[in-house]
Order: sequence, then structure tokens, then C-alpha cells
Amino acid sequence: MIQLEKFNPINSEKLISWIDTEEFLMQFAGPSLSFPLTSEQLNKSLSDTNRFAFQAMESASGAVIGYCEIFLTGNSALLGRILIGDPGFRSKGFGKIIVNQLICYAYETLQQTAIELNVFDWNIPAINCYKKCGFVLNPDKKSVREINGKTWIALNMILAK
Repeated sequence: MIQLEKFNPINSEKLISWIDTEEFLMQFAGPSLSFPLTSEQLNKSLSDTNRFAFQAMESASGAVIGYCEIFLTGNSALLGRILIGDPGFRSKGFGKIIVNQLICYAYETLQQTAIELNVFDWNIPAINCYKKCGFVLNPDKKSVREINGKTWIALNMILAK
């Protein structure tokens, strides 16, 4: 079982250790942070009152295995920076649990009526996870990111009601 708790900055170094390449940072956070990720960048990002950061805890061991956020925009809740950082916990369905918990938090606690997220088009496991949680592709909203001479397409997904 996975539980989300408010992110404790004491775990910043663990989060930073999971982000070990420029490409992985782009996948995790888009262009808003620069490599290498630092505590200062993280603290500045976390100081935004529209950002709700969580650490994913594995219930049996109490280990911090991941990180995720909800960012409130003018008209929706944007799920993002969803990461199962501990490789031993990947591909076990925990991503779906985390996304569903974020959805509940956005609807119930933050009283949001629209939820969306962005994901790179090549990240098929994440896209499939989001689809299982009820998200659909929004064909009218895409963005292009350049990273180390490569072009990545970020797709937007919205929660179907």
C-alpha cells in the first residue's frame, strides 16, 4: 500500500539523488528546473502557495519511494512531477495508486473541478497509467521541449468525467 504525505524537506536530498541526468530532470519537471537539481531550486519551487507537494510512502516499511505534486492553475489542478524514485518499486502499479490519490485530493480537499497533466509522448507506461485512471489525450494542447539536441513532445491529458 502507498500513502501520500505532505513532502518533508528533510527528504530533499533523497529526491535530488533520484534525478541523476539532465534528461531525467526534464522528464520529471519539464523546463522549470535546471540540472543538477539543488535544494535551493526545490525550496523555491515548494514556496509557491499554489503547489502541493507530497512524498509517497510504502506503508509496510515506511520508506519514501516517490514524490508527486498538484499545481493549481487559474482553471484546473495540474498533476505533475510524479516519480517512483526507488527502482525497486517501479512497474508494480504504485503509479496508478498515487495518481488516484492525487485525483481524490484535488477534488475533495482542493475543491477542483478540472484536472490535467502533461506527459512526454514516448513515455508509454505513464500514458497507459494515466489512461487507467480516466485521463484522455487533449489533442488541442501540446508543447515541444528541446533537450540535448532531441525534440520531445509533451502531450496534455485531461480527466474524463
